[in-house]
Amino acid sequence: MEQIRQLIFDGELAAGSDHLESELADRLGMSRTPVREATLMLAQQGLLEVRPRKGVRIATLSLTDMEEIYAVLTELESLAAEEAAEKGYSESDLATLQRAIEAMEDALERQDREDWAVADNDFHEELVRLGGNSRVETIVSMMANQVRRARAMTLFIRPLPVKSNEDHRAVYNAIRQGKPATARERHRSHRQHAREVLIDLLKKHKLFQL
Repeated sequence: MEQIRQLIFDGELAAGSDHLESELADRLGMSRTPVREATLMLAQQGLLEVRPRKGVRIATLSLTDMEEIYAVLTELESLAAEEAAEKGYSESDLATLQRAIEAMEDALERQDREDWAVADNDFHEELVRLGGNSRVETIVSMMANQVRRARAMTLFIRPLPVKSNEDHRAVYNAIRQGKPATARERHRSHRQHAREVLIDLLKKHKLFQL
């Protein structure tokens, strides 16, 4: 599944394009059964549409879609930050979150945007896990994959995400200090700013459909 998902994020399977299972199987060097299983999972995540006897169609996303997705992600991740701060986690419990922040800071120093994006994704996944709400995890996982495609397209045309790193550190500190309201508001502000940056870039470069 990860191989097909990465082809979508990289644009090698373009939005709106159609592909047969046999074509994907040949391209990836595997049988059709695991390809079929992967496409069904990716369909649940909103990345493609399975069309009986016609293969798959890579999903398209409009600016309105992105705004709606970010609105949901903002609220659910902010809830996760709040709930994580209520659980009284120790610093060892938060070690994975801390490592993700350090990895982002290191990537920024090297101006390695791809490594930064990987660490940023790790931070958000761990934040939601720490919130401890399995339904939030499921919904966020589905929508975050759709956001990753748009972010991959804008990664090298956006400013260096220095503010993003500062926000992550503030959210981490609020969780560590047991301040639910602060964790929620700092994360909401962080996600709202990220949405504005992404949508403005898509508009500026006339990327009205992804």
